[in-house]
Amino acid sequence: MTSFDDRERAFETQHARDAEIQFKIIARRNRLIGQWAAQKMGLTPEETDAYAKAVIRADFEEAGDEDVIRKLLGDLTSAGVEIDGDTIRRALDERMVEARRQFIEAQ
Repeated sequence: MTSFDDRERAFETQHARDAEIQFKIIARRNRLIGQWAAQKMGLTPEETDAYAKAVIRADFEEAGDEDVIRKLLGDLTSAGVEIDGDTIRRALDERMVEARRQFIEAQ
């Protein structure tokens, strides 16, 4: 019975570790997409940093990426940037690849 319990604990530990890594990668992706959007809006470096943090916080509103997409789409449109949801989704996908690469390199 102990070997079964040990395997179960190992799986639980691995699942928790995987979830933590995924959380960190998504937060990094959100920072990158926030910087991308800030550049399109012509924000200063200080405003860019604050905006990237706001994008990270926006992801806590609901599960999935729709909360981030809504924020970016609303903010970019308000700033006069011509953009649509599909363009933002593609940018998110590109930033996810970059975030994973950065995370791996940091290890």
